[in-house]
This record gives sequence, structure tokens and C-alpha cells, in this order.
Amino acid sequence: MRVRVRAFASYREALGTNRVEVDVPDGATPLQVWEVLASHYPKLRDLPPPSGFAVQDSYVSPEIRLSPEDELVLVPPVSGGAHIQLTAEPISVDEVLRSVAHPQAGAIVLFLGTVRDNNSGRHVHHLEYEAYQELALREMARIAAEAEERWDLRGITMVHRTGYLEVGEVSVAIAVSAPHRKDAFEAGKFLIDTLKQRVPIWKKEVWEGGEAWVVQ
Repeated sequence: MRVRVRAFASYREALGTNRVEVDVPDGATPLQVWEVLASHYPKLRDLPPPSGFAVQDSYVSPEIRLSPEDELVLVPPVSGGAHIQLTAEPISVDEVLRSVAHPQAGAIVLFLGTVRDNNSGRHVHHLEYEAYQELALREMARIAAEAEERWDLRGITMVHRTGYLEVGEVSVAIAVSAPHRKDAFEAGKFLIDTLKQRVPIWKKEVWEGGEAWVVQ
């Protein structure tokens, strides 16, 4: 099928135009479209991957299946290089750290939320996370933009898992790079605290003999 793609900022310059059409397999995902574009336009390979994708002016999951009538919008990282993602796959800490690396950064702060084996005296077997993907991605991007306005940062990455997670797995990763550690620490705390308060992601706790949706 043929998909229309709209690009802004550095992506527009790499493509040489703000709109292109590309042939992809039926039901291709935004990530697959990005990979096809990068193979056709070498300048895209020198740029960070999109911080998000949008269809019909709303953020969408990188794993949704596109239709021929869709126009996919590539959303470049915001000014400080924010990377926003929801994923059902394990989070790579190395990739998270690489995404915020910057020659002007004198500090990188990394926060990892992990699945613990107990809560309120119960032995936890696993967790299940569910997200309102479109609104969650949009709100995460807004929170990142707020952090950039408040602190002198060089990179932000926010990645949250969805689906089934075993004990010990990383459920959320937030990394911040900045010239100085004070800004990095304060921004990192703001990002995780605000994500928990505002982003529509829910957690089900499953233990032997029961389960319940719990406050994150």
C-alpha cells in the first residue's frame, strides 16, 4: 500500500520536502514506515528516531496498523531531544542512556521503576499495565516540554512498558541529561512524579488467589 507521510523541522530538511508518499506492506506500522523512509533517504539515518507519530492530529502507538488513507506525521524530538515511547517490549537501559547522550552534558540522571515481588503483605506474581496510548503519549510530550522550560537540559527520554511484566522487569525508564547535576536531578524527579500524576497508565497487580487495579 502507499502511505502519505508529513514531516517537520529536521525530518523535512532530510526528505527535501514536507510531504512524501512511500510504498510499504499492507498494515505496516509507523515504525516500519520510518525504517523504509530511512532506507530511501540516507540523511534520515543521521537523525534521532521520532519522539512520536501522529495520524489525524492525534498521537498514535508506533505499533498500530496503518491504512492507505492515513497520513502519518513524523514528530521530531523536541528542542532538548525528548524521546517519548510506550512499548510492550522490554526496555533497553543502554538505548535509553544513549538517547540522552550529549557533548554538553556534564550529568545524566537515570530513573528505573521495577516490578517488586510484594505489596501490602501480598506476594506479587506479576503486573499488567494498560495505557490510553494516544493521550498518554501526548501528555508525556507535554510533561517533557514543561521540564525543558524549567531547567537547562540537553536530552529527555521517557519510556513506559505496557502489558505483562514479571518481577524484576523495568516498567518505566526516565533519563535526563544536563550541563549540571542539580538540573538533571530536579528534572528527573519532576518527570517521574508528574508522569505518575497525569499520564493515563493503569496497573493491575496479580498475586496468588487474587488481582486488583492499584494506584501507581
